[in-house]
Amino acid sequence: MKISVCTLAHGREDHLCNLVRGLNRSHRPPCELVVAVMQDQRYELPDTGFPVRQVMLGSGDICLAEARNTAAEHANGELLVFLDVDCIPAPSLIEDYAAAAEANDGVLMGEVGYLPKGATASGIDYEAFERLAVKHADRAGPPRDMVGRCGDYRCFWSLNFALSARTFQEVGGFDQRYVGYGGEDTDFGRTVAAHDMPLWWVRGAKAYHQYHKHHMPPVHHLDSVLANAQVFADKWGEPTMQHWLRAFRLMGLIEPDPAGGWTKLQDPDESHLALTRQQEHQPYASSSLVLEQLKSQARRGSDASRAPAMAPA
Repeated sequence: MKISVCTLAHGREDHLCNLVRGLNRSHRPPCELVVAVMQDQRYELPDTGFPVRQVMLGSGDICLAEARNTAAEHANGELLVFLDVDCIPAPSLIEDYAAAAEANDGVLMGEVGYLPKGATASGIDYEAFERLAVKHADRAGPPRDMVGRCGDYRCFWSLNFALSARTFQEVGGFDQRYVGYGGEDTDFGRTVAAHDMPLWWVRGAKAYHQYHKHHMPPVHHLDSVLANAQVFADKWGEPTMQHWLRAFRLMGLIEPDPAGGWTKLQDPDESHLALTRQQEHQPYASSSLVLEQLKSQARRGSDASRAPAMAPA
């Protein structure tokens, strides 16, 4: 079985170089690495024992869905392994996916360990990575067996997954109507479910996520989240990204509109960015933690408004 690794990149050259270095340490190397390059300049990457093809997309308004589809279209492998640019594959990732794919159809989702800031400063050190990496609290743990069925399409995310090239073609790839950040992952999971194809958690096939600053919920992508939520609702007749939208509403950024969508009330300011900004001591950012904080603030505000006034002295 030929296995292609696909990624997309804009900036983050250090992250991409570490991804390549990780593939160089693979027990079973891929037949190729295909990089959808979302900028005008090619990357200077480490030497490899397998072909690396950079597909130049330019620096225009290229959506993530289009970039993933382009990488898949240029891949020659029978099995496609998608890794985000900030992932470092464990040495067994490719052989784990190969073993799981031999026995199971559908979409396979490997493990992810989140690294703290500075974890890659001394290079690729898998023993250190395993000590330092943590599992995301909002994600499922590895299954007991080699694979375990995932019954909720909303759990799919494109950080680290694999499927056959044939399956990717059957489901039609990622929907390119999702522009900017948000929604295209959940739509892909929903599409897989609509085709009666299973989603599988995989024990192993691990990737280590390199630290980078970002906001969660992604308040800096407010406009695209709202637009893509509407695309999903129009397509499937059901909502998505509700936890993010709930957080944005509690922040006073949006409100429901009579048609069932959302109206933006204001752009986020520094207070919203500060609330959602990943703290440097945390390997990952959690939407649920921010949402719970916002709910707690809302409850305290509601309790204060219902409290009886003090009798005059």
